Amino acid sequence: MTPAPLSTERSTRATPPTQRNPWAWVPTLYLAEGLPYVVVMTVSVIMYKGMGISNSDIALYTSWLYLPWVIKPLWSPVVDILKTRRLWIWVMQLIVGAGLAGVALTLRGPNFFGYSLAFLVLLAFSSATHDIAADGFYMLATTEREQAFFVGIRSTFYRISMISGQGLLVILAGFIQSHTGLPNVELTISARPNAALVEAISPGRFESPPGERLEIVAEPVSLAINPEPRGAEEVNGLIAAAKASNATNGFYASQPATLAREDSGWSRYVSHPFKTACAYIGRLISSPFRAIGDWLEPRLRARFGPQGRAAAAQGTTPAAGSVGVAYLRMSRAPGKAVTVTLAQAPGGMFGFFKTAAKSVSIAEGARLIFNDQNWNKPAAVVFQLDPRQRGELSAIYQVRSGDIPWSWAITFGVLAGLFLFFGIYHKVMLPRPEKDRPGTAQNVAAFLAEFFRTFAAFFTKDRIGVLLLFLLFYRFAEAQLVKMVAPFLLDGREAGGLGLSTGQVGFVYGTIGIIALTCGGLLGGMLVSRQGLKFWLWPMVLIMHLPDAAFVYLAYAQPQSFTLINLCVALEQFGYGFGFTAYMLYMIHIARGRHETAHYAICTGFMALGMMIPGMFSGWLQEIIGYSHFFVWVMLATLPGFLVVAFIPLEAAFGRKEG
Repeated sequence: MTPAPLSTERSTRATPPTQRNPWAWVPTLYLAEGLPYVVVMTVSVIMYKGMGISNSDIALYTSWLYLPWVIKPLWSPVVDILKTRRLWIWVMQLIVGAGLAGVALTLRGPNFFGYSLAFLVLLAFSSATHDIAADGFYMLATTEREQAFFVGIRSTFYRISMISGQGLLVILAGFIQSHTGLPNVELTISARPNAALVEAISPGRFESPPGERLEIVAEPVSLAINPEPRGAEEVNGLIAAAKASNATNGFYASQPATLAREDSGWSRYVSHPFKTACAYIGRLISSPFRAIGDWLEPRLRARFGPQGRAAAAQGTTPAAGSVGVAYLRMSRAPGKAVTVTLAQAPGGMFGFFKTAAKSVSIAEGARLIFNDQNWNKPAAVVFQLDPRQRGELSAIYQVRSGDIPWSWAITFGVLAGLFLFFGIYHKVMLPRPEKDRPGTAQNVAAFLAEFFRTFAAFFTKDRIGVLLLFLLFYRFAEAQLVKMVAPFLLDGREAGGLGLSTGQVGFVYGTIGIIALTCGGLLGGMLVSRQGLKFWLWPMVLIMHLPDAAFVYLAYAQPQSFTLINLCVALEQFGYGFGFTAYMLYMIHIARGRHETAHYAICTGFMALGMMIPGMFSGWLQEIIGYSHFFVWVMLATLPGFLVVAFIPLEAAFGRKEG
């Protein structure tokens, strides 16, 4: 943000000012602005989910990545004072490229989560800094007439960057996953009243010699389960035995010690002390929240968790769906770790109604890791029927082994190359406007003094408390929903999700969803320009929040139809885009006055804070109460959004187009 212009005294320039047609740089500049943001906020969630990170860790750590945008207004003076905005742009693009390359290079390592997250932090700070420089440069390098003409163009290319990042890149990763690894194996699971009951988990070692070709072996490939309900204690014991066997044989990823020390000077005197200090500060900050969570978790789990619901439903005669067991192994030693996942085969395009396949799920063994030590040890996969299932059914499960780390490494590598191109291209093609000059030693102090006065003036606005509550709570529900949409779409049906592939998620959420979001935003802007924001405010609030119920339906019905899933996601995203228009316009309303640009930047910081904090606990809450109850909670979490709107001041004519 720029509270006051710097001195206009002419400074010595190594290169004379130049002008260039905005078509040569505006589209690429805003492609480069949007891509890192969507990678940090959305693509990272999809990537970490596919690589086995828990929902609570995904939501917590990726929500922290909002921080650079939260505090962006505080360091915008640095961009204004030091060097030129033109220099900041292409340097930040090269640093973004370095961060993307760092993520690509660390994904296949044993400590990929911590290292890749560190590079995403670098990416986030570079992206936020790039936003400051790019938006300021746009104002300096274009005339008022050009600004009016290109405002829609830059918005269009920003949206294209979102579709490219959240859609095409995710589809690319999914395509690579489906064309790498070993051939898929299909398991047919059926319910038959005359099938034998499983009495014990007995995975012995396979005695057959190693095969010539590496492949997944499943025994049996056709599994029949007796649908007669059995005692819950007996069934739970079988599932626990399978889990213990899989853990003993090393089919789960081991968690490396986060503070492991190496015998080197760097580790002893720099790396380890730094990690220890960070861990201590983190525990200090999180301890009050951890205490609240420790008190809440058992109560929520007992009342709303899957086991609590099952216990309530079973009453005094506990019973559970019967189970069947299939065993997986490798035909020979793989030479490297191979991650195997199981999911139901995708449903038909037009299967709108509930199918019997929904009544079978994986109780244990949905994600397994084979290596040279356990390749010939059978991994137990336990399939469980719904206890209400009485008749026959048939479902097909796919055993997949696509190379997930490699797919994301390639995807991030492609992005890194793109940003190397952006950095070099913009270094050459960006114009050199006369007004794009760094601060001088004489005016820096005055500039900073004015900056702090401008910052303080924001908090003296009339009814500032109500305005801040609006900024923080208008999207309270959406902040939680957005972190769990991709995990919900990716998680198997046995975990309460929809079991879509990575490529399908890229199409549903990253392409159809973004198009619907854009259409909602465009329609909202058109309508407000006719009757004003006050006329449309309450319809926008309703249309933004009520479509969240689409995810309640998806979580409870778990439809097989890919078309229906697309329609539900598009409905929610359209509503969000339509209602978000009111939020963006009201930030302009709040910022009006002497320091409009600076105060709008502060509003965007509070906007990011309102997304960061609720997102941090959304994964923890979802893992406790399950997807169906979580989305019901999201509907309840829309109430603060309705409440704050009732108290904000707003003139009837605001937002209405003159004439």
